[in-house]
Amino acid sequence: MAAALPTLEPETALAREVAGPVAGVDEAGRGPWAGPVVAAAVILDPARLPAGITDSKQLSKARRESLYPAILAAAEVGIGWASAAEIDALNILQATYLAMQRAIAALPRAPGAALVDGNRAPPLPCPCRTLIKGDALSLSIAAASIVAKVSRDREMTRLAAEHPAYGWERNAGYGTAEHQAALARFGPTAHHRRSFAPIRALLAQEAAD
Repeated sequence: MAAALPTLEPETALAREVAGPVAGVDEAGRGPWAGPVVAAAVILDPARLPAGITDSKQLSKARRESLYPAILAAAEVGIGWASAAEIDALNILQATYLAMQRAIAALPRAPGAALVDGNRAPPLPCPCRTLIKGDALSLSIAAASIVAKVSRDREMTRLAAEHPAYGWERNAGYGTAEHQAALARFGPTAHHRRSFAPIRALLAQEAAD
């Protein structure tokens, strides 16, 4: 049996408790070895919902790419980034929170509350409620997951043009065999997360040689 699609019920319930719209918030890119972590905040218009929005992980790349402009055209969207250098300086969790703060700040208007995927509430400038597996339950979180994923994939493709050996247009910075082989041959770039264990180990080995 097919999984149920996300709905606006979580947003509607939260909206009854606050003044102002509810933004769904999600991130992409916590696990890769290279590139930024990206967050998106989305306020959906119930009268203009693009068809087919669901958890980005359940969608093909082509379907995400087609939904991305539809969401931007029909919703209020904010996108926030935290760079590899900020990830190294802060740690990945705090950098993710920073990206979420920037996504909220980039919205056209301040939300009355944020509905955030996961079980940890980031420090945001508005009330925040977490929702485990929110990208499968909440339409606005699902929309945010699509926007964050497509935005990050496009950035990794752009960076791949500058550093073609690592295959980032295919692996998005994750530690694939192709990526590992390029790291062993060419070493890390400025876009690698030096605080992550595989990159840290590689740098320590280089220093020891």
